[in-house]
Amino acid sequence: MPRQLHLSAALDSPGRFDAGHYAYLARLAERATLDFVTLDDSFAAAPSRPDALAALARIAPLTGRVGLVPTVTTTHTEPFHTSISVNTLDWASEGRAGWLVGVSTTEAEARAFGRRPVAPEDELWAEAADAVEVAARLWDSWEDDAEIRDTATGRFVDRDKLHYIDFEGPHFSVRGPSITPRPPQGRPVVVVPVTAADLAPDASPGGRARVAAAIRHADVVLLDAPDRATRLTAATELRLRAGEGPRILARLDTALSALPDRAADERLLAELTAPGTGVDGFHLSPADPARDLAALADRITPALRAAGLLRAEYTGRTLRDHLGLARPASRYAARPADATAPTATPAASPAASPALAEVTR
Repeated sequence: MPRQLHLSAALDSPGRFDAGHYAYLARLAERATLDFVTLDDSFAAAPSRPDALAALARIAPLTGRVGLVPTVTTTHTEPFHTSISVNTLDWASEGRAGWLVGVSTTEAEARAFGRRPVAPEDELWAEAADAVEVAARLWDSWEDDAEIRDTATGRFVDRDKLHYIDFEGPHFSVRGPSITPRPPQGRPVVVVPVTAADLAPDASPGGRARVAAAIRHADVVLLDAPDRATRLTAATELRLRAGEGPRILARLDTALSALPDRAADERLLAELTAPGTGVDGFHLSPADPARDLAALADRITPALRAAGLLRAEYTGRTLRDHLGLARPASRYAARPADATAPTATPAASPAASPALAEVTR
């Protein structure tokens, strides 16, 4: 049996702000049984597109299987807040959330916040790597069975199953624990973009730092390469550095006709099924999302299923299920009870106890 492809798609639609549009696109992707969809975001692009995380949280109840992966920028933000936001998306989607890690590189974005000057890209990606590490530790800071919710005794959590993360680094100091229970997936899927140039011997400092972040944290790498030969070289180099853990999806521009176009369909199918590309699948960037995702669902994915290269239906519920990634255990679960752990909190929403976390820069 041939190995099945992992496929995802971007929903980016500049100028569109209505949730119904993005829900429609996500349902098309779901009909095509794609692993996940992404929605781009940046502080520089705010006037032309919706807040990606908020938009995908809004459409989470309107979809049932497809993964939802917003771009969330680590620059000018606090990792504690990012971890809570992505965790919330995972709960809203019942375990289908991911996080496409982004950084802010422009002077205009720095001026908009006024907190710090623009920094070199390598420094921003080093900071992003630390932000993902903090988020992962915060997601782990509640063990899976930490919630008690015992109204008779007024106990909400088992204090021995909440853990301070005590992270100290050059960019952040975060004590923790989180103020929300552990996400359904344990840790939402972390996605990091990498270009072929980042993996070259003469890569820029920013490119090298981006690769380092991907090797350290990525569950999925979105690889941008200009052609098949470069894609194979870059994917091989990434495997040598990162091992077999992360799924590597190659970015691929997509333009399909609303009506059947045999030549165009066959070109895309040939690209998707070409042997020896070194990747696990493809991340599609539609030229016209509504048109191209409909064509993908109606014509391209049925052909892939007929060839045994794509699932006929979803067999799992979570994004980790779709990607074949195990649910990680909390790194703190095997440790002895910490005598300095927080005391049990009254039965109430965990968000009502902000004193559980201490965050400084």
